[in-house]
Amino acid sequence: MSKSLEDLETITRHIYSYFMAEDEAREKALRGCRQVIQHSAQAIHALHCQEQDKAKRLLDSAYKLIQALNLNLSNHSELLYSGFVHSAQKEFSEACITLALINKEALPEPEKLGVSYAAYLNGLGEAVGELRRYILDSLRRGDFSRCEELLAMMDGIYGVLMAMDFPEVVTHGLRRTTDAIRGITERTRGDLTIALKQKELQAKLDNLAQKSSA
Repeated sequence: MSKSLEDLETITRHIYSYFMAEDEAREKALRGCRQVIQHSAQAIHALHCQEQDKAKRLLDSAYKLIQALNLNLSNHSELLYSGFVHSAQKEFSEACITLALINKEALPEPEKLGVSYAAYLNGLGEAVGELRRYILDSLRRGDFSRCEELLAMMDGIYGVLMAMDFPEVVTHGLRRTTDAIRGITERTRGDLTIALKQKELQAKLDNLAQKSSA
């Protein structure tokens, strides 16, 4: 065998081994990411069902999976910054941020969560939709106590994300998320305004009824 062919065999064996390791890491990461997304979605559902402890347990499990992903992919940077890992980090960020906002807790930092900045900001944007859902659920219960506060938070998130005017390759679709937030916030503002007007009208009618019966 010529020296060139020997060199070629050595080189390709090395490449083959690398691809084998990369493929195994990818398959393992895909499974982990699916679990993160499932736990995050279930945590948000539990949160809206007033099951705080369950939501926190699910997010604790998702956090451990995120940490394991980061460790396992530390030597596979292309996979670590791939789309499916970004999606898992985004869903996890959304759930953690939603939990913090609804519970009046300090917002978790991206470094603490173990997620990229782009995933964190996209998760922050997605949390606006969950705040709308929380507000609507509160209105149906007749609870107006935090609606205006949370609406102001939605406005604040929109303002912050609007300032992140960077190329999509950097922010991973943040502009689309931000554009959606504007519509979500305005619809929520309209729903809350109507509900407050109805509450005010009902109070006046009740007052008139009391005067009439006196």
